[in-house]
Amino acid sequence: MVATSPSSVRFEPRVLERLSAFVAVHQEMTLSSATSRLVDEALRAREHPLITFKDGPAGRRARVVGGPDVWEIIGAVRSVRKAEPELAGDEALAVVVETSGVPMPLLRAALAYWGDYPEEVDAFLNRAGAEAVQAQAAWERQQELLGG
Repeated sequence: MVATSPSSVRFEPRVLERLSAFVAVHQEMTLSSATSRLVDEALRAREHPLITFKDGPAGRRARVVGGPDVWEIIGAVRSVRKAEPELAGDEALAVVVETSGVPMPLLRAALAYWGDYPEEVDAFLNRAGAEAVQAQAAWERQQELLGG
């Protein structure tokens, strides 16, 4: 559990009304946790203007504006580096641009975000990798049963 510091914040009435409506929709959150998350994301977006945040089945995650999730981009870069270890820097990124269609500025934005928040991004990558291994094993079992 993360230790927090109590803090008193005064909101303008319209901001508090919108924040309360947000909490009503996201019933798993308290006013305090919603405020903390939204302020954290606003500060991160200010630090990384091409990054936004999105909810999904895997949880809330960072993504490049108009593009894929940051973890997907970092995974693609790692995949290129693993497949072609002689490529480095811009050469490796050029392969990701070519294969993904994600423009270079968005790749660099994802790299910059990962540089500041590697644990968060790597956690998504690790979870996706584990799910891929489980899916592959399930498929192989099915193929074995079907005689394929």
